[in-house]
Amino acid sequence: MTPPSLDSLTSPAMSADSDYASPAIRTLREDLALALRAAAHHGLSEGVCNHFSVLLPGAQDRYLINPRGLHWSEIGADDIVLIDVHGEVLAGRHRVEPTALFIHGAVHRLTGHAVVLHCHMPYATALTLTVDRALDPTLSQNAMRFMDRIAIDADYNGLALDDREGERIARAMAGKDVAFLANHGVVVAGATIAHAYDDLYYLERACLHQVIAQSTGRPLVPVDAALAAQVAAQIQGEREQSDLFFEALGRLLPAPRRAA
Repeated sequence: MTPPSLDSLTSPAMSADSDYASPAIRTLREDLALALRAAAHHGLSEGVCNHFSVLLPGAQDRYLINPRGLHWSEIGADDIVLIDVHGEVLAGRHRVEPTALFIHGAVHRLTGHAVVLHCHMPYATALTLTVDRALDPTLSQNAMRFMDRIAIDADYNGLALDDREGERIARAMAGKDVAFLANHGVVVAGATIAHAYDDLYYLERACLHQVIAQSTGRPLVPVDAALAAQVAAQIQGEREQSDLFFEALGRLLPAPRRAA
């Protein structure tokens, strides 16, 4: 029997529950849950706050997101929620936190990014509190992969509790896939969950290195911007390492066993 295409899975004629239960979307739910558990494992999570999301294949108006009230370390595929860009829960057994609806709906809708990861990870957030607001991509090798990819939203405007604030953040990304949100946190976007998570992980590592270097009080020594751009192109041109890292995380961090 020929399996259904991704386009047919997201056809309006099919119910949201059928889409949610389909093999392709089940895989996406598993991957999104793994990314959340990995973020908790790597110290990138914060309480039960912040959000990771991924668009359904072939759709621009429906996406999967983590639920409200669960710690990222305990999230499995069946905890992931399917919602539309207006915040309506279409499938899943949990609620969704309000700021998730406004930030992720706007970023998906206005930027077209398939995967959107938003968190307040410690070292990247620390840099949003500085006058520079962001990572210097000409310092460490890890930082160089983000050359010409970083947007800075320099105007903190309170919690994202309406469409206007979510849209303001999305517009601030201005064609970039990494955003430092002043006095707030970061957004990392991408085409796949594995690649976006790899970028999130290495972004925090690069910020860690910069913060430690700055704490020495010694002058920092950047490389030439052209060389940093060359390194960025080398890393972006070969992403197998990102896929292998995500596969390794799947082996290290199996899905939790919890009562329904």
